[in-house]
Amino acid sequence: MKPLQAVAMGMVVILLVVQAGDVDLLANPFGWVLVLVGVRQLPADVDLRSTLLVLAGLALLVSLPLCVPSVVEALDDADESLAWALNLPQFGTYLLLSLVLSRAAVEHGDRAAGAWWSTMVLGFAAVLVLPVLIFGGGLDGLEALAGLLVGLVPTIAIVLLFVHAGRAWAGAPAVPSPPAAGNV
Repeated sequence: MKPLQAVAMGMVVILLVVQAGDVDLLANPFGWVLVLVGVRQLPADVDLRSTLLVLAGLALLVSLPLCVPSVVEALDDADESLAWALNLPQFGTYLLLSLVLSRAAVEHGDRAAGAWWSTMVLGFAAVLVLPVLIFGGGLDGLEALAGLLVGLVPTIAIVLLFVHAGRAWAGAPAVPSPPAAGNV
């Protein structure tokens, strides 16, 4: 599996909720393991790769207790700002991943991919900052926008991960060129 495919599949597992009673059958820690596998397979020369691994590992650790139904139930009754704080490692990982991929794409001359990932940096920054403005600044009018971006931005990132998975700058294996005509 290509690195960005593993990351995308991990994000799909994290994003989707398949309920069976009180239990999510697609446990987020499994998704984070896939994200870590993909990030670890990125080329070693990718900027901030080790920082990205640490942040994704932190997101994995935070996701572990959130698999317990009683913990999730307690969070549902708690202040919304606590849920936002628990999602900081997740969206911080996505933001840093977007920055890393933007830089890698631009360094390898893939300006279109770099532009898409730069846009994702802005999207994830908005997802991280809007709750501060809502909870801390009392700007309740931004709640609808925040709710939209929390679902939309990761979904677009998943699509981009699959689209860019075959790029050399993303750690995809080189495709051997076909033999020249007459040389079999």
